[in-house]
Amino acid sequence: MKIAIGSDHAAFVMKEHIKKYLEEKGIEVIDEGPYSSERVDYPIYAKKVADKVANKEVDFGILMCGTGLGMSIAANKVKGIRATLAYYPKMAELARQHNNANILVLGGRTMGFELAEWTVDTFLNTSFEGGRHENRLRLISEMEE
Repeated sequence: MKIAIGSDHAAFVMKEHIKKYLEEKGIEVIDEGPYSSERVDYPIYAKKVADKVANKEVDFGILMCGTGLGMSIAANKVKGIRATLAYYPKMAELARQHNNANILVLGGRTMGFELAEWTVDTFLNTSFEGGRHENRLRLISEMEE
């Protein structure tokens, strides 16, 4: 599995923690930045990760900012992206099952490392159910055109 990861300055410490956590599990991580906790503009990193996911260069993306709200908004502007903000594992599970989410967004200032790890694991280990959800995703895709 290959995952692109990015954050802003508010979630830099969380990004570094999750990157290490994933690498220890044997997952290849493409770090799209930033590479320090200096102030940055989150849409830059949302686009870098979203482009990698949309172009199928990676299996999934993980983005983080202070609350996760800005990253969610920015990433979802890229065609083909279904970024979901998940503060809890159940949110991540349902986003994968029902929405086939391809980017997980976390809040660096709103959740701790253990909860973030649990949420990441749930996201990565949950599959899309298909079925009745397929038509909904088709309708969303049509909105992008």
